[in-house]
Parts: sequence; C-alpha cells; structure tokens
Amino acid sequence: MFDRYKAGEDAVLVHIDLDDEIAREDLEELRLLASSAGVNTLAVITASRGKPDPKFFVGTGKAEEIKQAVEALEANLVIFNHALSPSQEKNIESIVKCRVLDRTTLILDIFAQRARTHEGNLQVELAQLKHISSRLIRGWTHLERQKGGIGLRGPGETQLETDRRLIRGRIKNIERRLEKVAKQRDQGRRARKRSELPTISLVGYTNAGKSTLFNRLTDSDVYAADQLFATLDPTLRKIEIEDVGTSILADTVGFIRHLPHDLVAAFKATLQETRDADIQLHVIDVADDRRGENIEAVNNVLTEIDADEVPQILVYNKIDQLEEIAPHVDRDDEGNIIRIWLSAHSGEGCDLLLQALSERLAKKMVSYTLAIPPSESKMRGVFYQLNCIQAESYAENGDWLIDVRLSSDDWNRTNKVHNLKLDNFIVN
Repeated sequence: MFDRYKAGEDAVLVHIDLDDEIAREDLEELRLLASSAGVNTLAVITASRGKPDPKFFVGTGKAEEIKQAVEALEANLVIFNHALSPSQEKNIESIVKCRVLDRTTLILDIFAQRARTHEGNLQVELAQLKHISSRLIRGWTHLERQKGGIGLRGPGETQLETDRRLIRGRIKNIERRLEKVAKQRDQGRRARKRSELPTISLVGYTNAGKSTLFNRLTDSDVYAADQLFATLDPTLRKIEIEDVGTSILADTVGFIRHLPHDLVAAFKATLQETRDADIQLHVIDVADDRRGENIEAVNNVLTEIDADEVPQILVYNKIDQLEEIAPHVDRDDEGNIIRIWLSAHSGEGCDLLLQALSERLAKKMVSYTLAIPPSESKMRGVFYQLNCIQAESYAENGDWLIDVRLSSDDWNRTNKVHNLKLDNFIVN
C-alpha cells in the first residue's frame, strides 16, 4: 500500500484530450487545482484519445511514458485530470510505483484543506468516505491470497469487510449529525422568512471573485485569495439596500466542471441557501477565456440542486483586468437589469449592483407623517426598530412628528401585530 497523498508532494500531471466534449477537461484548470492543493508540478504529460482505455485510461505506451517521467523526475505522485475507476487507479499504480490520484480525489482533498467549520469538515468527510468506499481493496491486496469457500476465508477478506462496515457506520453517523445541522439552518431560514428579510445568494465558478465582492458589499474580511475553492464554508451577513431595508447576503462555495456528485450531495444543506434565495448574483470572471463554459457549469450544478428557478442577475467581475470596459448595466427588452459589469477588487460599479438589487427587490413603498402622542411611545419605538424614520420633530402640543418610509407589507404587518390603528395617527 502506498503512503497517502499529502499536500506539498511532487507530481506528474496527466491530461488526455478526449473526443467526447462532455467528458473533456481543461488542462489549465488542472494546473490551478494542483497549485491550490499545494502540489509541486514537475511535468505535464498530454495525449489524445478517442475514448479512455478500460485498463489504464491511457494506452500502454503512454503509461510507460508516465512511469519513465516519474522515475526521471523522482516524482511521488501522479494526478490525472479525469475520473478514474478503482481498477484503473490500481493498474496505473502497479506500473508507476507511486500514488495515483484522479480529479475527483484531488478536488476532495482541496475541500478537506479549506474546511474550517464543524459542518464543513463533516460534509467533506462524508464525501471522502463515499468516494473511497469503492477503493478499499487496493490497500489490502497483500492479504487477499487466502479467500474463497468454507475454510478458505483469509484475513484479507475479513479485514476488507471490517473496513467497509466501519465506513458504513461512520457515514450513517455523519449523515445523522448533518441532519441536525440542517434542521438548525432551517430554523434560521424560517426566522428570516418570518421577518421577511430578502436573501441574496452569491454563486459562480470557483475563483470568479465572489468572496471579494462579498467583502466589498458587507465590509467584511472573509478569506479571499486568487486560488480555486478559497472559500468553502458559507457566510451570511446583513446589508442595507435602499427601498428594501435589511437583507441577507450569502457567500457559498464555488462551483467547477464535473463537481463530484458525492460532494454536491454532501453540501446540499449548505447549498440550501442558494436554493431558497430571493435572487442569485451569478459572479463571472470576465477576464477568463472560458467564461462561457464556466457559466454553463454553474448552471448545471444549480439545476442539480433544484436552484435553477431562482431569479438571477449576471455579475461580470474583474473588468479592471480588461481595457476600455467601464462599469455599466445591460437591460432586456422589458427594461429589467440582467447584467452588471464591475470590479469587486477596485469597487467600480458596486454602486450599480446595489441599485439593481434595490430595483429588483424593492416592494411597494409608502411614506407617511405621523403625529404620535407621548402616551404612545411604544409606537415610536416600533418604527425605530424598523429603521424607517426619515425625520423627527415636535408639535406644539408635545406630539412627536415622524416621517416614515417603509414597505406596504411592513406597514400592514406592524398595524396588525401591534394593534396600533396607525391610520388614526396620520397627519393629513
């Protein structure tokens, strides 16, 4: 059994151009994934094939080339930019004599490095356990010579079944704990719905600049870096939007092509914020030549988590990296804002984004001047809690004169909940 992969190892990367466009991966993205995992890339081996070889994924000649590169460069890791079957991993390892990772395992490892919260660690561990459960046999090949019928079952088969049973038990335990976390999140979402706080979810391809935009809009210091999956754990902050009031902005994990299914399943509780949002801000790296493919990849994941029906605004970020593009908005034939061009790094155009959110989320607003006697100080306190008082003065008889501006829903709900009979205090 080979030593398990550790960040910082020296690796040979393998990328195969396949005829099937759906299965095709991007070489530059593999380099970024390896860099994000802390891997030192010694060489990149490429090839073209009509379809994967069932035994080695690559042909026997290319497998020998990989072996020679590993020996010449003294690499201790080979990373494929593709999903390998357990048998393909095992067969390649038997030739190159070092640890072999596929794209899915590499992404899972990056997620494991990035997880910071208790929930995030549980979600990553769940995805990892489901992924490795089919690969256990590789670690115990030295014990498998004795197995078979009655009287012939050896320690290899026993140990393998024990490992599988332990993993199944651990998976069930994590799923129960995540269910508890999901219930807590549901309580928070229900509380926000009761208070009618709009939720805005940032979605987008990894490294598109979501966390930088999140920090710009909320004056937060969420970790942001020029690397894939810099942000893993979800973060929620309050923001104030004109004519809307207090809203919730949610920063979520970035997406990627062919995001491992087990990872999507494990993070469904986290991605619930995206599914239940009032509006999605789809952040796009406008300087990325693959932005069209990235948009499609994000939309595919949104469809997988049933979040594709949420209204969306496209946010074309990083215009500071291009020449002669000024911040602006694009509207459809009906006058609705559908795209915003900005730079989260410099802040250019972020005011346009806030205006767009106000336009898309604003409810029918009402404005009144109320004369509130000292005996009704509770009413004045309610409006201060709603943060809707525009101006305040005193009448000659000692009443408070307050100018309020709030949504008609807030006005009606305040009237009903507090039984204030507000119409009686409106100044004509």
